[in-house]
Amino acid sequence: MIGYYVHHQGSGHLHRMLSIAAALDLPVTGISSLARPLEHSGPWLQLPRDDQPRPDGDVTAHGALHWAPLGHNGFRDRMQRIATWVTDVRPRALVVDVSAEVAALGRLLGVPVVVMAMRGDRSDRPHRLAYDVAEALVAPWPAAAPEPWPREVLSRTAHVGALSRFDGRPVAPADPGSRTVLCLWGGGGPVPSAQLSAAREATPGWRWVFADGSRDERSGDEVWRLLQEAAVVVCHAGQNAVAEVAAAQRPAVVIAQPRPFDEQQATVAALRTLDLAVALDDWPQPHDWPDLLARATALPAEKWLLWNDGRGAARAAEVLERVAHGEAAP
Repeated sequence: MIGYYVHHQGSGHLHRMLSIAAALDLPVTGISSLARPLEHSGPWLQLPRDDQPRPDGDVTAHGALHWAPLGHNGFRDRMQRIATWVTDVRPRALVVDVSAEVAALGRLLGVPVVVMAMRGDRSDRPHRLAYDVAEALVAPWPAAAPEPWPREVLSRTAHVGALSRFDGRPVAPADPGSRTVLCLWGGGGPVPSAQLSAAREATPGWRWVFADGSRDERSGDEVWRLLQEAAVVVCHAGQNAVAEVAAAQRPAVVIAQPRPFDEQQATVAALRTLDLAVALDDWPQPHDWPDLLARATALPAEKWLLWNDGRGAARAAEVLERVAHGEAAP
């Protein structure tokens, strides 16, 4: 048995877990304060929230951790449930996506820990702790665009490439007559409605469509259809959003949103280095959009295979299997 901790923020952590679990031979128990998704047929350890009610005082243990509120029943209960599950089930590995505290707890309980890595500056004390205790780190981006981490961390990092719930689906050829811009957003932040309205007005020859890939009202099949119909996709630089655009092999304008540790800025820098998309650090001015869309459509969409070749989940599963069987990884 492998345990897989899924953070509740956004949709990317859950989508990654579902993709990797489907590629594993070992059974997987999902561990999260999120409700068990219909797509997961295995066990699910439901955790209480540790941010409701909002705690007061120091939640970082003087900077040693990211989130460890004092005297909070939700935090205490979720850690106790994980510890009890480990004692009862004795898993062969624990995947953490993401929590420095859960990674440390797993290792203190004697479980091999695999951390799903995230881009950006992770040199703070809690991230160093999580990365130091991990038997392996899984980076869902290609080795051609590494992060400038210490050599000792990189030596335990498997660059598996991006992975998406759409991996393996046949990609339709782009319609040369399409003038559709798909704005693909998600649960990781607010929708820039005012900027979108200004972008529409600045590009009268284009039809703009919006999809929030994290919400139930648009199923995965519907989001995939919209991706295939798009001439250009506009999205934030979250790992999941970029992975889905790459799976669809569609030209894209990728815009970094403010995130802790400059995560999305790091992704934009990598996309810019590899020349895979029009990658921007900030939302552009309205008059820039005609040129941005033209630049995006000029990029060869098949270059996205460098970012996501459809085998990221399988490679991640191989890493987890090796760790679970006590073998060296990556």
